[in-house]
Amino acid sequence: MIDPGFFITFEGGEGAGKSTQIRFLAETLRAAGHEVVLTREPGGTPLAEAIRGLLLNAGDPPEAMTQALLFAAARFDHVSRVIRPAMRAGQIVLCDRFADSTRAYQGEAVAEDALEATILLGTSGLVPDLTLLLDLPPEAGLARARQRGTAGDAFERADLAFHARVRARFLALARREPDRIHVVDADRPAEAVAASIRALVVAHTAIDLAGAGA
Repeated sequence: MIDPGFFITFEGGEGAGKSTQIRFLAETLRAAGHEVVLTREPGGTPLAEAIRGLLLNAGDPPEAMTQALLFAAARFDHVSRVIRPAMRAGQIVLCDRFADSTRAYQGEAVAEDALEATILLGTSGLVPDLTLLLDLPPEAGLARARQRGTAGDAFERADLAFHARVRARFLALARREPDRIHVVDADRPAEAVAASIRALVVAHTAIDLAGAGA
């Protein structure tokens, strides 16, 4: 059975503007009359949010394979309790990060076959209908993240070379799956980025944005 809803994910490095853009798209979709669920990873359920705290706020981050397994547990709960029920109800799910972030971040130190096995466990085979990869140089993204005035999570505190490799893995995923993953230049004003995202949603899904000012 094909779920009648849509699943759109936002990916990218630190400070890429995912939270801003996911909010803009939600407003556009709701203005067009769609029911929208906004969620994030790791998170989206009480259990997954607890795991998020373990992963992002640990003073001594766990090993990469441990991270992947924790992400898989959080994702399984998230998919089964939030994402699939919303899609079955015909809603549009917008998710800040999903399995591609696991590939980009934990792919640094976990073998691809082992990583894909954990991803399959967590997703139960669910693949986004559309993935929007917000791309910008990591130094610009980290500068934006610092401007938020917080200490940063365990991943934000990693060095610039790590974030450059994460970006490279994200872009490699986009080249591997060009029909699903679309790169959006995030090194522009937020309104221009939002316009590009609206155009991609219209071009690559059956979602109608008529009447939303898109």
